[in-house]
Amino acid sequence: MGGLINNLIFAFQNVEGLYHQSIIMKIALIGYGKMGKEIEQIALGRGHSIVLKIDVQNQDELTIEKLAEADVAIEFTGPETAVNNYLKCFEGGVPVVSGTTGWLAHKPEVENACSNHQGCFFYASNFSLGVNIFFALNKYLAKTMKAFPDYDVTMTEVHHTQKLDAPSGTAITLADDIIALSDAKTKWTISSPESNNELHINPLREGTVPGIHTIKYDSEVDFIEITHSAYNRKGFAIGAVLAAEYSAGKKGIYSMSDLLNF
Repeated sequence: MGGLINNLIFAFQNVEGLYHQSIIMKIALIGYGKMGKEIEQIALGRGHSIVLKIDVQNQDELTIEKLAEADVAIEFTGPETAVNNYLKCFEGGVPVVSGTTGWLAHKPEVENACSNHQGCFFYASNFSLGVNIFFALNKYLAKTMKAFPDYDVTMTEVHHTQKLDAPSGTAITLADDIIALSDAKTKWTISSPESNNELHINPLREGTVPGIHTIKYDSEVDFIEITHSAYNRKGFAIGAVLAAEYSAGKKGIYSMSDLLNF
């Protein structure tokens, strides 16, 4: 447990330093919905400028010529458009930071394109600092519970009704970490489990919920439960802007683990 606590302390110290970076960037916002507008407020508050805004009404303006005006692109759209947006940014030589989920079946294609263009791609299923701490807690708990097979693990995630993918990218990350560290689970499912080796994820879509993720270990005598609940989108937006500052001028493929040194 001491190693986990030390890692969390180091992460907090590292993020405090990131907040005070003085880099000033020109940002292209690809996706100008609620998240895009939240990112814009955070970016402007940190002294950056927005040189391009792409939404469903002006997708034809996402051109290499216009991307050339930006130091970095921040992409929050949908799984049906994300991959083409990434490829356009790689072609234009612009680092791209993305929090879009639901496209991971194309991950090899995207990573190969990034490498071929010597581009920069920063992807996270969730940019929130709190969620990334939750990822660390989930891994620690999964390792610990490996020795206690009487506990069965399940997951519930709740998001707003406009979220297109289910389960969420965050839930998939949590599930993949549990599966990697568990002898009991070999895959996840959102259907009724057909065997004990399936990790059940229950995706709920309700109202305007920004995101709630709960992992529960249940036995005949008690249960252990950890939950992360977001109050609003601000935490995700801050993380995305910090990731953009980190990515500016870089080449390669990065994640929140690189940003936080977690």
